[in-house]
Amino acid sequence: MRLMNKLTVLLCAAIAFASVSWASKTPSYTGDIVIYGGTSGGVVAAISAAKSGKKVYLVSPDMELGAMTTSGLGMTDSGNTQAIGGLAREFYKRVYKEYLKPQNWYAQKREDFKGRGQGTKAIDNDEKTQWIFEPRIATWVYNHWLGEYPNIIVHRGEYLDRENGVEMSNKRIKSITTLSGKKYNAKMFIDATFEGDLMAAAGCEYVVGREGNAKYNENFNGFRNSLRHNYHNFTVKVDPYRIKGDKSSGLLKYISDDEPLEDGAADKRIQAYNYRMCLTSYEPNKLPLEKPDNYNPQDYELCGRWFEAYPEAWPLIISQMPNEKTDINNKQAFSTDFIGQNYDYPEASYEERAKIAKAHKDYHLGLLYFWKTDPRTPKAFKEKIMNLGLPKDEFQSSGHWPFYMYIREARRLVGDYVMTQHDCQNTKKTPDSVGMGSYTLDSHNASRYVTADGYVQNEGDVQVRIRDSGPYMISYGSIIPKGKDCRNLYVVCAVSSSHIAYGSIRMEPVFMILGQSAATAAVQCIDTNRDVQDIDVKVLARTLRKDGQVLTKGDIAARANKKK
Repeated sequence: MRLMNKLTVLLCAAIAFASVSWASKTPSYTGDIVIYGGTSGGVVAAISAAKSGKKVYLVSPDMELGAMTTSGLGMTDSGNTQAIGGLAREFYKRVYKEYLKPQNWYAQKREDFKGRGQGTKAIDNDEKTQWIFEPRIATWVYNHWLGEYPNIIVHRGEYLDRENGVEMSNKRIKSITTLSGKKYNAKMFIDATFEGDLMAAAGCEYVVGREGNAKYNENFNGFRNSLRHNYHNFTVKVDPYRIKGDKSSGLLKYISDDEPLEDGAADKRIQAYNYRMCLTSYEPNKLPLEKPDNYNPQDYELCGRWFEAYPEAWPLIISQMPNEKTDINNKQAFSTDFIGQNYDYPEASYEERAKIAKAHKDYHLGLLYFWKTDPRTPKAFKEKIMNLGLPKDEFQSSGHWPFYMYIREARRLVGDYVMTQHDCQNTKKTPDSVGMGSYTLDSHNASRYVTADGYVQNEGDVQVRIRDSGPYMISYGSIIPKGKDCRNLYVVCAVSSSHIAYGSIRMEPVFMILGQSAATAAVQCIDTNRDVQDIDVKVLARTLRKDGQVLTKGDIAARANKKK
């Protein structure tokens, strides 16, 4: 009995020791700033903070960094490039340098590439910037740029524990923990996810969906029933029912049976997602696009009927990238935007988000196969896409398909200041600028429904240029939560803005700009021992200008004068 008692005691002691040992090995990391999210905003924030000498942990749920900049969106939505300064401009300068290397032009000569964006040169030799590029080059630039700073520690494939992984004290984040058990401690935190996962888990106020026009006295928010642009809508009558003319047969796939709302009414819908498909026509670098295993041509019957009614259709924007590659985007009534199939994404679990992303990929591949094989596809369009395939030298860790789905909109912070249409159109004075935007008020369709006269229609598309009013300022208050919510967090992608203002702000160069500005502000908070709501914004502005940021139209003018 005594021997058994001794063995029991020894066993219990061994278990206790093992438990203590295991607990002591639970990974814990401490830095000055923790950035959650491997988007372009997160990468640039990390570099900006590291340049100030701070120890930075860049914690990314994704294995590949850069989000859309490295996932096919090579046709930069730049707007006015003179409004892009600081580290964002340095990124495009680094891309330019890479394309000076002859080995990076294997399918064509540099001087033969004539790609052009919306008023933007692909290659600006005067400014030494390149705005149109391949994903592989963007990936190389980001990875090597991060590698220049030993005080940036990158952890990939780490997902925030959204239920229990944010430790708070006195409205400040003390640490975040990922699902793998890694714990990250810091003085300041930056949420650089499109989804706003960290700011939501920290208890910050946010919104999903479209405000009504009345909320902020806007013109282009809310449901878009009759106030529509024709570019991405059905301009011909197309029957929505499985059996033409038979309402009792039910609706074709991807058409909602919800009743349309009044113009400008609030709802929870968000603009559609897609993939920016990087394909190639260069045979030595091309892999075939195969028929998807789950392909069903009936899924695309609505598109076929649209082609019957509109044989001039051209449902893709096919932008040319270097080396005979494409950046492909949505166009017209039925295209790569998977309308209405992303509503659950912002609040969904990681598993559900993965399913939604997979459904989008399947939709794209099935749509391409449908276009190539259905006899109703317009002949000229079919000829254009028939010889496109997957590029061998892109996205090698994800089967040559883009790493990242284009999450155009998810949660949006309701912060210290809410950016609205009025800020973007310069019809009000925006306080405390930390950067500028200049792109169109650009919201993709949010739903597809049946009109009162029994035909199918899309709604939600807004394409309102702001060129006449020029670049606009983005307020410091839009990247910080309200003081009642959190006092040591910056949000650089899911920023505080109305739905329609976000349609302009949500561009990759702007996320880079806000990443730099947030990191600079976080350094100032640490050095002055202040909360994000209490820093001296004038000091911040001076530091940002010193580092090349463009904050006002006056900065643009001063830069232009300096060049003369």
